[in-house]
Amino acid sequence: MIKRLLTGLVSLAATVLPGCDAIFLDEFKPGVTSSAEVQQRMGPPSAEYANADGSVTWEYNRQPQGVHTHMLTFGSDRILLRIEQVLTDENYAKVIVGLDKAQVQRILGKPGGTSTFAMKGEEVWDWRVEGMPQGEEWHFYVHFDVHSGLVVGTTKMFVPKA
Repeated sequence: MIKRLLTGLVSLAATVLPGCDAIFLDEFKPGVTSSAEVQQRMGPPSAEYANADGSVTWEYNRQPQGVHTHMLTFGSDRILLRIEQVLTDENYAKVIVGLDKAQVQRILGKPGGTSTFAMKGEEVWDWRVEGMPQGEEWHFYVHFDVHSGLVVGTTKMFVPKA
């Protein structure tokens, strides 16, 4: 009984907590909000990327259950410059043949899952994403050659619910 209750609570938290992101993200203001305030409200980022201009980008990833990955960029003064939801068709188009895994992760964030297909010689990264019709489950996949580690293709597709 306790195990069922705990499982139910974990499922509920996984459903509700990503909604908190939207509340906090709406409150953050570029040019005003500090990195300390973001970290206080959202916790530590899942990844941090240094940019050539001295700014830093924090990744807040909601994979594998969520369909959003937000990148928050802060200037050298640690004040918010911009907030981007990176799981978009525009960013999927940036994932081209020949990119390496670090480049792909910088564009889309950490994937929700990975699978290796030895017979095909591919490692496939998987993000759960928004798609049309809304409410259906969509995934964006990036296929890497297992030997070179470079992108060989991408796929976006509807995944029927069992």
